[in-house]
Amino acid sequence: MQVKKFLIAQTPEELAQWCKDSGFPGFRAKQLQQWIREKMVIEPEKMLNIPALLRQKLREDFYAPSMKIAEKAASSDGVTKLLLELYDGEHIEMAIIPAGDGRVTFCLSTQVGCPVGCRFCASGKNGLKRNLHTGEILEEFLLGCGYLGRRCDNIVFMGIGEGLLNCNELFPALEMLSSQTGFCFAPRRITVSTSGYIPGMQKFADLQKEYTLAVSLHAPDEETRAKIIPDPLRFPIKDILSAVDTYREKAGRMVTLEYTLLAGINDSDAQAEALGRLAFAHHAKVNLIPYNSTGNDFRRPSRERIESFEKHALATGAVVTRRMERGSGKNAACGQLRIKAESEKK
Repeated sequence: MQVKKFLIAQTPEELAQWCKDSGFPGFRAKQLQQWIREKMVIEPEKMLNIPALLRQKLREDFYAPSMKIAEKAASSDGVTKLLLELYDGEHIEMAIIPAGDGRVTFCLSTQVGCPVGCRFCASGKNGLKRNLHTGEILEEFLLGCGYLGRRCDNIVFMGIGEGLLNCNELFPALEMLSSQTGFCFAPRRITVSTSGYIPGMQKFADLQKEYTLAVSLHAPDEETRAKIIPDPLRFPIKDILSAVDTYREKAGRMVTLEYTLLAGINDSDAQAEALGRLAFAHHAKVNLIPYNSTGNDFRRPSRERIESFEKHALATGAVVTRRMERGSGKNAACGQLRIKAESEKK
């Protein structure tokens, strides 16, 4: 399938050049910029102050938009998951997560499927289909804003995919989100998650921007981590932590170590202490995530076990938080809506 350009991903310079090449006056590019960046509208039919011929040309030359909401799943605590259908019929997910203080976080995807294949995660169950384009990543954000009725307060790239395996498309999206000619999001309010893909972590550090980096560690030792994350995209923990140090030095930001608690696998008090010592030594903080079942053999630890793990990790002097329990209803775990849609399609 021929991939057109994505209107939302066009820079002011690219819009100006397109208008010139298409025979439209330069001020039309400024109007388009206002519609896209300020009013957050990319549908040509909604751009009422531009001529019909220009709207037609936009539809011919660009995806505007390239995706639509195919399904919604809401939890009793206010979390909403959106299943998004892409231009080629593939699906991804995003989540809209409200906080008690009125703030809202968007959890966005970066790939169709995931190549890492963490054994507890539904996102990589069927492997990687393809990378998302920059425009698709930005359209997720735009669709979420339209659904919410306003901009979100924070963005986390913790949805489907390993974002740092898609640097060529993710990094321009981050720049567009955070730049003054884009959506003016503060870099500190944008978090990118990785399974510990070191080449991508190094490229991310080289940006020297104050984005937050979250590393899905899930174990303090190699033997346990091998039970959770398969080869070939599992890197040695010591090398991951070295990359964490590099990121902190170049970006000036404390890195978060994500840790999904799995009963009988990585939830012992000894593992909690080992994790805390690693975090303390590398000036990172720990975010504990009680497992949300995806229908496999892994189980969530008991409340007492979770509390004991947190207590022993804190005793090392490390900064430890526990992810608030949100969206724990049916199809809540990342990737489950997409798997359901893929099964129905087959």
